Amino acid sequence: MRILVDRLIELLKWPAAVYMLFSFPAYIQSFYSFQFMTWKYVAFALGIAMFFISRNMSEAGIRTNIQIVAHECTHAFFALLTLHKVTHIRVEGDNSGGEMGFKGKGNWLITIAPYFFPLFCFLCMGGISLYTSFAPMNLFLNGVLGYFAGYHIDTVFSQIHEKQTDLPKVGYKFCVMFLPGANLWALGTILAFNSRGWDGVWLYQRLINYLNHKNYNLVIDFLF
Repeated sequence: MRILVDRLIELLKWPAAVYMLFSFPAYIQSFYSFQFMTWKYVAFALGIAMFFISRNMSEAGIRTNIQIVAHECTHAFFALLTLHKVTHIRVEGDNSGGEMGFKGKGNWLITIAPYFFPLFCFLCMGGISLYTSFAPMNLFLNGVLGYFAGYHIDTVFSQIHEKQTDLPKVGYKFCVMFLPGANLWALGTILAFNSRGWDGVWLYQRLINYLNHKNYNLVIDFLF
């Protein structure tokens, strides 16, 4: 079953890249639909600000260690998600990097996941969903989500560079096509959840589909 899943994901590699590239304008357009001048987004923005304040106050070694752990945990999460048994997660003592081992060949999604998927944000969203099942949503939770969103933004920018060993494994051409749209999708999903919870996430995905269809028709009309 694991081998079948890997083969299916490999078949979807370039279709996923093309989809993210085609959807890039829709992801940009979608940000105009968010009502940012609300208390929820003010709390969210304050959470982002608190992250960068705490980041600048923390030691560089501790900050790097946390980023490496989060990076390897995201690899491990997608390995488990695609039915691979994780054998170990190791962080180098000199903060030079880490390693996650698993059984099987693996797939591109495991390799590229830390460069677009906000694992801590999605765990936070799951925790908020659990909390709001018996208590009302509050601005403090919007701030916590903003804090982890700031962490994700900082982590992505700090780990995408020419010395990163994961990126050549999937190919730089694929990264250029896939990662910008994938990161905008992740950010838009977080913003939608901050506004309306999981209902907002579903509405956001429907909006992207609508904008893609609209943009496709515009391109066809222009060409023909």
